Amino acid sequence: MTEDIVVAFRHFLQKLNDSEDALDPNVIREAVGDICRISDVAKLEITFYENIELEGSDNRVKLVLYENGVHDDNVIVDRRVTDGGGVVIYEFFHLNGGAEWCDRIRNRLALMISILFVFNSRQMLKQVANRFAYIDESGYHNLRYFCTQVESLGGKNDLQGKAVAHFNLRHFQAVNNQIGRKNGDTVMRRFIDDLEALTGCEIPVCRIGGDNFITIFDADKVDAVFGHLSGAVVRFGEDYGESIMLSATAGIYIVEADYRYAGISDLLDKVMPTSYIAKSAGREDIIFYSEELVNTKKHNATIQHIFPEALKKEEFLVYYQPKVDVRDGRMTGAEALCRWKHDGRLIPPDEFIPILEQNTDICKLDFYMIDHVCRDIRQWLDEGRQLPRISVNFSRKHILDVDLLKHLMEIIDRHNIPHHLIEAELTETTTDVEFKDLKRVVNGLQERGISASVDDFGSGYSSLNLIKEVPWNVIKIDKSIVPIDDDDESSPRTVMFKYVVAMAREMGLECIAEGVETKTQVEILKRYGCDIAQGYHYDRPLPKDEFEKRLDGIGIRK
Repeated sequence: MTEDIVVAFRHFLQKLNDSEDALDPNVIREAVGDICRISDVAKLEITFYENIELEGSDNRVKLVLYENGVHDDNVIVDRRVTDGGGVVIYEFFHLNGGAEWCDRIRNRLALMISILFVFNSRQMLKQVANRFAYIDESGYHNLRYFCTQVESLGGKNDLQGKAVAHFNLRHFQAVNNQIGRKNGDTVMRRFIDDLEALTGCEIPVCRIGGDNFITIFDADKVDAVFGHLSGAVVRFGEDYGESIMLSATAGIYIVEADYRYAGISDLLDKVMPTSYIAKSAGREDIIFYSEELVNTKKHNATIQHIFPEALKKEEFLVYYQPKVDVRDGRMTGAEALCRWKHDGRLIPPDEFIPILEQNTDICKLDFYMIDHVCRDIRQWLDEGRQLPRISVNFSRKHILDVDLLKHLMEIIDRHNIPHHLIEAELTETTTDVEFKDLKRVVNGLQERGISASVDDFGSGYSSLNLIKEVPWNVIKIDKSIVPIDDDDESSPRTVMFKYVVAMAREMGLECIAEGVETKTQVEILKRYGCDIAQGYHYDRPLPKDEFEKRLDGIGIRK
C-alpha cells in the first residue's frame, strides 16, 4: 500500500475503534471517506434486508455512506449474509473520469468491506447482549441497567440534588382482571411514560419485576412525582375512549447535600426498605426515607429476632378485658389480649403486634394465645367456675391458611373445651380473594359451634356486604365510630353508630361497642340499644388473677 492508503486505513480503523456505536451511519461515513476518495469511488451505498426472503423487495433499509462526484456505470457489488440470517449489500459506484479499478483497488475495497462487516456484526452482537443484559422482555430497562447508571453518577459525585423512588403499582392484578392483560400492559407503559415525561430525566424508569419499578430523578421534581404516584388517570382502548386510575405505594429517598456515595447497595438499602414499609403501612402509601425510619427498621428487626426465644420462654401473657352488659353491669364475656413481659418491662401490644404482622410470626402468636386461653378455661372449669364466652383475636394472615380450622380445633379439643366458650375475632378484609376465604373460615367455625365476630367494624373501608354475606354472631363496633361526650345526635359518628346498631339488631347479631370510657357513652349505648360495652369505663385489661375475681362476681360494674 502507498503511504496515503496506509494512513487512510489507520484512520478508518481508528474511527471504528473509537466509536461507541459503529452502526451509526455518521460514524461509518467519516471512517470510509479517505479510502473511498483515494480509490476513486463516487458513491458507496449499503442496503439491509432483515432476511433472505425479503431480498430484492422494498422492505429494506438503504443508506448512502459516501458520495463525492458523478459516477459512471462501473459498479462493484459485495453481498454478505449475517449470522442472524440478514442480508447486507455494499455497492461501490466508480467516479466518472477516475482511474480504472485494478485488482489492487478492488481487493482494497473488499478488505474495507470485510473489516466494516465484521466490526458491524460485533457491534450488533454487543447491542443484542446489552439488550438482554439491560432490557427485559417487555422493553423496560431493568435493575442492572439502573445500577450501572447510578454507579456512573456516584463515581462522578453527581448524586447530590437527586431523588430515588422505588414503587409498586397498587392492585395491578385487579387492573389486569378488570381490563384485560393487553390493556393492562398498555396502561402500565403509559403510566411509566408519563412519569418519565414529568421528571425529564435521561435515565429511564427501570422495572425490577412485575409491577415493581425504580427511578432516579432531579429532587426538585419530587412533588410532581409524588402527585403522579398518588394517582393518575391513564387512557387506553380504541381511540383512548376508556380510562382508569393508577396509583402506587412508594419509598422515596432524597439524596442529602453532603451524601458520599458508598456503592449502589447503600442507595438501595435506603429506598427499598422504605418502599416495603409504605406497602405495609395501610393508607400511608408514599413514605420518605429518614433516620427515624432507619431506627424503626432496626427496632422491628430486633423484635423479629428475639420473638422466637420469647415465645419459647412464654414471655407473652394473657390479659382479659371484660365485656359488660350496660343495663345491669354484669360481665357477659371477655376478650383475651396479649401483653409481653420482657426484661422486667410489660410491653403494650402496639409496640410489637404490627411488627409481627409483617410476616407469619403473628400466626404463631395467635396459636400461642388460644392455647394459653384454653389452659386457663380448663383450669377454671375444673375449679367449678361459671364462665362466659372468651374471644381470641386471629390475624388476617390466617385467612388463606386452609388448615386454620384444623389447627384451631386440635388446640381446643386437646384441652377439652366446650366449643360455645370460644369466640374467634376476625378483622375486615380488603380483597375479593380474602373475602371468599373469610366466608369459608366463618362458615367452618359455625359448623363447629364456635362463635365468630367481626372486629373493629368501621375502622377500615367497611362494606355492608361483609355483614350480609358472612354469617357472623357478633359485630364489634370500633371506637372510632362510638359517639363521644361532645357528639350530638346529628354528628356523623352518632348517626353511623345508631344505624350500625339498628342493622345488627335487625339481623339478630350481638353488638359490642369498643373503647367505652365514660358514663355519658354508656348512656348513649343504652339510648340506641347497644347492650354490650368493652372499655376502660368498666375494666382495663386484667391479668389472670384479677380477672378471676371478676369471674367470681366480685365488683359488679355500673
